[in-house]
Amino acid sequence: MSTPSNNAVADQSPVFMLQRCYLKDLSLEQPNAPKILLEQAQPTVDVQMNVESQAVVEGIFEVAITATITARVNDQTLFLVEGKQAGIFELRNIPQEHADLLLGIACPQTVYPYLRANLADTITRAGFPPVHLAEINFQAMYESQQAQQAGQAPSGLIAPDGSALN
Repeated sequence: MSTPSNNAVADQSPVFMLQRCYLKDLSLEQPNAPKILLEQAQPTVDVQMNVESQAVVEGIFEVAITATITARVNDQTLFLVEGKQAGIFELRNIPQEHADLLLGIACPQTVYPYLRANLADTITRAGFPPVHLAEINFQAMYESQQAQQAGQAPSGLIAPDGSALN
């Protein structure tokens, strides 16, 4: 039998849960096809990444990772793929400083493998060899963003242990 005090304790328990993970946006462009597909040179690949979070309603947050992969051959774009993978997370009864860490580190770590798989699949289905995105140290990325917001200019270097060097 539950008592009012038991319900109050249960209502104050910390909650951190993934509600849903979904592909929010995906695009593929091959602006110089078909001619560039005949090139024999190895492409150069550039990857840009961005993480953002926003409150949806009280206790519910969307965390999204956007990745843009651009492959070039002789300064011409071979392909450009952009994907945005998002997750809806429930965070309740968690102190703000811990919630910020969860939204900036744990949530992106949860969503990122789905983004990697979707982008690799898209690139392969477009007829190219797969591009495998490396693991990301979201803690170092978060610390770097926090340093930038605080007005400190981080060096952008990552130590072998994955921590950001300032």
